[in-house]
Amino acid sequence: MNNPLVFLLNATLLGIGATFTFDLWGMFLKFAFNVAPSNICLVGRWLQYMPQRIFTHSNIVFTPKKDGECAVGWIAHYTIGIIFAGTFVLVAGSDWLQHPTPIPALPFGVVSVLFPFFIMQPAFGFGLAGSNVSNPVQARLRSLTNHTAFGIGLYFFGLLGSRLLLEFTKN
Repeated sequence: MNNPLVFLLNATLLGIGATFTFDLWGMFLKFAFNVAPSNICLVGRWLQYMPQRIFTHSNIVFTPKKDGECAVGWIAHYTIGIIFAGTFVLVAGSDWLQHPTPIPALPFGVVSVLFPFFIMQPAFGFGLAGSNVSNPVQARLRSLTNHTAFGIGLYFFGLLGSRLLLEFTKN
């Protein structure tokens, strides 16, 4: 991608859209199956402890709350989505933006689950791939489906973006 501004705009729109899809999926699971969504506030708590050089917790749920952790968590959640989308665009190439296909978007979403499995969940004290939580299988499936929804969001918002681009270039 030659133009950094166009790259940043595409990554931002894809990231926001894909992360929103992730969040919609979480709301669906909550209302349809009573599965608790990811607690994004814990991301904010984790980040807010980092300036104190605390990067891991025995169980972050029991770590004292920080002021503004939910706002920090939600901003970080969408920022991470934008970073993932930017990485995706770099991997998939700018041609994908003009002609989005489900492959490579869906596999990228699935692979992105490695970030919480191997970095965030262990740092939160939840163990590798949620092995220390009360229901590790449910936690893993929820993470996997959330990140698959992220991949679906990449594809869907890629399609939407390519259609909008086509409309703008017609006129």
